[in-house]
Amino acid sequence: MNLPEGPAHAAIDIGTNSIHLLVARSPAPGRLEVLAQEKEVVRLGHGGSDMRRLDPDAIERGIAALHRFRQVADIWDADITAVATSAVREAENHDEFTSRARDEAGIEVEVISGVEEARLIHLGALHALPVYEERLFVVDIGGGSTELVVGQREEVLEARSLKLGAIRLTDRFFSDEPITKSMVKDCRRYVRSFLEPTARELVTLSPEVAAGCSGTIETLAAMALARRGDDPGRNLGNLSVTASEIAAVVDEIVSAPTAKERAKLPGMEAKRADIIVAGAIILEQVLAALDVDELRISTFALREGVLLDQATHRGGGPRHHLTDLRRASTVHLADALDPDRAHSDHLTALALQLFDDTADVHGLDDAYRELLEAAGLLHNVGLFISHSAHHKHSYYVIRHSEHLLGFTDHEIELIAQIARYHRKSAPKDKHPEWAGLRSADRRAVAVLAGLLRVAIGLDRSHAGAIAEVRATVDESSGRLDVVAAAADGADPSLELYSADQRKDLLADALGLDVEISLGA
Repeated sequence: MNLPEGPAHAAIDIGTNSIHLLVARSPAPGRLEVLAQEKEVVRLGHGGSDMRRLDPDAIERGIAALHRFRQVADIWDADITAVATSAVREAENHDEFTSRARDEAGIEVEVISGVEEARLIHLGALHALPVYEERLFVVDIGGGSTELVVGQREEVLEARSLKLGAIRLTDRFFSDEPITKSMVKDCRRYVRSFLEPTARELVTLSPEVAAGCSGTIETLAAMALARRGDDPGRNLGNLSVTASEIAAVVDEIVSAPTAKERAKLPGMEAKRADIIVAGAIILEQVLAALDVDELRISTFALREGVLLDQATHRGGGPRHHLTDLRRASTVHLADALDPDRAHSDHLTALALQLFDDTADVHGLDDAYRELLEAAGLLHNVGLFISHSAHHKHSYYVIRHSEHLLGFTDHEIELIAQIARYHRKSAPKDKHPEWAGLRSADRRAVAVLAGLLRVAIGLDRSHAGAIAEVRATVDESSGRLDVVAAAADGADPSLELYSADQRKDLLADALGLDVEISLGA
């Protein structure tokens, strides 16, 4: 057997209904050569708690599936990127799941935001369909949420993640059988009202083509094929179905009052028969709300988007600056909320100089350099709420923003904590967010927040009085010497005093005395 050359990479998509594994190689940008695919229906989000908690049985099923997927990935010696979506994202006990995944299955799970999920889905669909130059609308219906995104080329123009999912709405409207017309009517009304504000915004972007991905949408497309008299088992990639065909399929589905009867419908995936009513109504209402006449089916979605995104990062070599997407979204948030961008830009440049000069001491790689840069640019966004305790407001704004694209949930947490500790008290165990970090993350946050504090002090007047800064370690005395160079004609005395007052966190994090002085 001739196998594709090059290293293998694996993506695991931990959804509300199913967990999927994709192992592939990327021989060229934008290309994937699939080596293995696996899927297990685990129903992480099922149970009637509106996904506030993951049931113990669901966690057991999920961890068992991840352990098996780890074994498959190991066959190909593939590195793994695992992302979790709605069910894990919303669960109060999601740390239990991610900890067990790490400890028992050897898989580090990143919980991604709904908007980041939408971006990756769009990236997957974009590479599966011949629509690169067109303005593309993508809908993905999951078990817990529905992602809606409009983009052109690789730029996301607008992305939304709505708490409308096939399992979520089944638990809410169709938990009992047989289903009734009243249940269907109530569900339709609910979905329509939930969609209306978002649809109104997306329509103004004038998408030229619409695409759908996910198991729910593929099942509905297969049923549409069966109604045409075509083979519902054929490859659905780039298949077009009309809104009227979907409407006819939906009518057929809601006319079957039980899952057992729905499972017998041509084209139906039997394991999906119990949740397909809710999923079908979501798609029906999305197409109507956005006035979509034709929908193309993309067989690429989140997991393909993850691999393509990772391939882009790998192809670009080591990061020494925020990647374009990540930086653009960071700058967008800073532009919107920071009242003095020039100050944030300057102190961030100083902080990065300190990071580079102390690399041998702190041992943090370029991925952490990116987090420091983002935190520096965003440390003052809390001023938008109030000056009082604005460091805490900055944490909240960063942590809950939907504008930070390209970052994982874990990275956003670290950025938010670095910004949170840019002033006032040092991290303490009584701070719940800090207490929730692993020891390695605590050290990284302390080091990076310490560097940021010194850099902020070095621009205390917001006047750029310090042009640049350098740092060297005197190993014999256990001292970090920070030497600042003043800008022409500037009086740096306030900056030197302020930086000296802010150095303690950095000194404690590095285990060194810190001396700050003015260079010649």
